[in-house]
Amino acid sequence: MTIMQSIACWRDAAQTISYVVGVVVAVFAVWNYYENSQRERAKWAVQLYEKFFEDNRYKDMREKFDCDPNSVEVQSIVQNESTDFTDYLNFFELVCFLLRTKQLRRTDILDLFHYYLACLLRHERVADYISTHGFEQLERFLKEQNLQVKA
Repeated sequence: MTIMQSIACWRDAAQTISYVVGVVVAVFAVWNYYENSQRERAKWAVQLYEKFFEDNRYKDMREKFDCDPNSVEVQSIVQNESTDFTDYLNFFELVCFLLRTKQLRRTDILDLFHYYLACLLRHERVADYISTHGFEQLERFLKEQNLQVKA
């Protein structure tokens, strides 16, 4: 074996090793990205849970919508367009935005908020309000999920 052949052999071995190392690094990077994405989704879910269930900000609205379909009280809320009502809808619009930007998964949203999203649809005036007042992402999500709650 000549020196040139020996150098070529070493060069080929080094190149093969570099390819293997590159593949291992790429696999590790993908795994790391996946783990970080899951961690970020979990953070979002916890923050939204705390905001929705532990803060008192949305408690009144949650209770008011958890009633018989088309109640007079809910119709009055929609008609008056209180800031509490629109903030409540904006919360869910944010949740749907986070789904669209892949910060949350559909299952995350349904696991946390299925019941309360379905409560919105119990009331025709609320569903109409959502579709006519710029809550496009929330409206799209609700239609895609075909949510239902027993009245």
